[in-house]
Amino acid sequence: MSHTEYYFNQVSQIAKQIDYEAIENIASALKDLREKQGRLFVLGVGGSAGNASHAVNDFRKLCDIEAYAPTDNVSELTARTNDEGWETVFKGWLLTSKLSENDALFILSVGGGNSEKKVSVNLVNAIDLAISKKSKILGIVGKPDGYAAKKATNIVIVPILDSNLITPHSEAFQAVIWHSLVSNPKLQTKETKW
Repeated sequence: MSHTEYYFNQVSQIAKQIDYEAIENIASALKDLREKQGRLFVLGVGGSAGNASHAVNDFRKLCDIEAYAPTDNVSELTARTNDEGWETVFKGWLLTSKLSENDALFILSVGGGNSEKKVSVNLVNAIDLAISKKSKILGIVGKPDGYAAKKATNIVIVPILDSNLITPHSEAFQAVIWHSLVSNPKLQTKETKW
């Protein structure tokens, strides 16, 4: 079997194993967020940061949800990284944005953060801040044992079928799942162009 066939066989299996109820629960949480005029802060690092930017566009344009990705402002991101450190970059951004109990984080991550292993500690610190502010924590992650999976209010975990493909499958399914959300009749308020 070629790599391509193997990869797409796994895509098919993952699509069948995704927790559909967890996705519907996130849709309901986002509907509630919009109804109470809360803001959605989409956090991701690396490829997930690129996904965060795209997701923010869709939540704003198609669902009328006030949404932001801190990684979209490269000047502030790099200034905070330089002056305060990478580990607190999201926390500082959220504090300036006055994160509150009316708001929610939406974590897009492969691992979901791990302080002990010093991986995505900026997500861990943002999650801790959200907990202290009583904000909802939503997300799509690839590892069930990461910090986001343990602390989130509503989370979708992308099934792991091959540990060598966690990153590509997790980041690809972030896009599949958020597109499912923004096209969900519970959330979509505007039609797409095509």
